Amino acid sequence: MNIKFYSIIILIAIFTTSGFSGNPDRQGQAGAAELLMNPWGRSAGLHSMSTSSAVGVEAMRINIAGLSRIKKMEIGISNNRLFSGSGMNLNAGAIGFKMGKSGALGVEFASLDFGQIPVTTTDQPNGTGGTFSPSFFQLGVGYSLTYANKISVGALVRFVSESIQDVNASGVAIDAGVQYVSGEKDNFKLGISLRNVGTPMSFGGEGLSQRRNNPKPDGGVIYELSYDSRAASFELPSMLNLGVSYDFYVGQDNFIRGLANFTSNAFSKDQIGAGAEFSFQNRFVIRGAYKYDIGSSDIETQGLYTGLSAGASVEVPITKGGANNLGIDYAYRASNPFKGSHNITVRFAF
Repeated sequence: MNIKFYSIIILIAIFTTSGFSGNPDRQGQAGAAELLMNPWGRSAGLHSMSTSSAVGVEAMRINIAGLSRIKKMEIGISNNRLFSGSGMNLNAGAIGFKMGKSGALGVEFASLDFGQIPVTTTDQPNGTGGTFSPSFFQLGVGYSLTYANKISVGALVRFVSESIQDVNASGVAIDAGVQYVSGEKDNFKLGISLRNVGTPMSFGGEGLSQRRNNPKPDGGVIYELSYDSRAASFELPSMLNLGVSYDFYVGQDNFIRGLANFTSNAFSKDQIGAGAEFSFQNRFVIRGAYKYDIGSSDIETQGLYTGLSAGASVEVPITKGGANNLGIDYAYRASNPFKGSHNITVRFAF
């Protein structure tokens, strides 16, 4: 028990040191912002603040430590309609399965759909009649392990790719997390996750090259040379999440979960928030949360995802005894200045 306790202390020290190393002067300088988008309905309904309680495949986006708390296998597919009216969608799929009694391995992919964007040029600013669509793709592989049903730890490696016509960038991000549960019914939960720590990315490709006349033509012969433009590199949007929750039971299977979460962003304002969810008979759940950017004096300086979020889940048994379940999750998040985002997730638990 002492070894496990010291392990938690060491992990907290490592995560805290890394997560609070950001410089406020660098705010707004990170790229690959799609790493901050959450396609999963249960955690999205809590503004992605379920650091202490995220379980199953969606834990690969919030806190990888919760992956190992699945039964045997879980499969999830999700659609996130981003910023209503923008035509953008974030689609995701994931699978997690047990390895032995205490471990679990998971794979998650996500793709950002921008729709069809008109092609414009300096000579034809109203459009050429053609369209294009950028390709933003992520693929993550993670592993989680639970000790004595009390302490879970995990790590995930995520490949990130962004491309548009003849220009592309790629990088690798690493997530790590720990969860601790205690109490007669595991009422108290503590979670820490460090996300999106990885290699800088930079764009390159034929799209950044230009053809220009040779500035010093020999013998008066004019010919063209190809010049490459070097794009500046950018960092990934790393963050540290600290979360805590407590379940207040009303009867045998009904409970109200209160939670609080703090997020330290290396390249944007820190955030704090709280939420609650009510679970009835482990079959129906409603939830809501509020998140606030620390240091924002008015609504115009708030981040994109601040304010209120809400959602609901339904768990339907598909076999006798409830060993296999079908879960459907919905979430809505207010966004500034857009009309909000909608998440729909379908999960199969075996």
